Amino acid sequence: MGEKLIVLKNLTKSYEDRGKVITAVHGLDVEIEKGEFISIVGPSGCGKTTLLSLVSGLIKPTNGTVFVDGVDIWALTERDLALLRNKRIGFIFQFASLIPTLSAIENVMLPAAFGDNEKKDSLSRARELMDLVGLSDRVDSYPSQLSGGEQRRVAIARALMNKPAIILADEPTGDLDEVTEGEVMKLFVKINKELGTTFLLVTHNTELTKQTDRKLTMKHGGFVSDDKC
Repeated sequence: MGEKLIVLKNLTKSYEDRGKVITAVHGLDVEIEKGEFISIVGPSGCGKTTLLSLVSGLIKPTNGTVFVDGVDIWALTERDLALLRNKRIGFIFQFASLIPTLSAIENVMLPAAFGDNEKKDSLSRARELMDLVGLSDRVDSYPSQLSGGEQRRVAIARALMNKPAIILADEPTGDLDEVTEGEVMKLFVKINKELGTTFLLVTHNTELTKQTDRKLTMKHGGFVSDDKC
């Protein structure tokens, strides 16, 4: 057995909507090892995005616990929780959400601006990441000058800026064509294998799950299967 990086115990999130209590996820139990590539699938509204938000500490569970590296993240102070998100977790969303007035490399460097990194070190790290995602010749380009796939690669580099142990990716290829989607997925697998980064990938494309280690299937806020791929 490998080292447990993420452990969820009886994780539940409910909220009130127009006087009714809605349970987005309920009773989730799962252990994820360091370096695993996990895909999460299920119908729209089944709780996939809520699950990622809970793992990242962006929203607080109604019940249950999230452990990252053996630490109960909700036992942390707000400052330490924010530090954990900045240093240990990288986020990739369906849309690249780059800042249009910043160059590609400036977008990549953004996460370092909230840490204690030296600007020279941050620039060197950002250049390495732009090379990793195959955009070493586009460092000074602005988002409007990049294709959709290139923008997504910049977003991936940005997510890796602070050397996170975990990448949370929420439908990151949902708006891409099939060829570009395949290229991005190939890059995810490369990062997972070469850097040992743990991935939680929410996707509607079951073909992509074949390239992951495990597939968690959700329905009505719970896990209905946990399959080796």
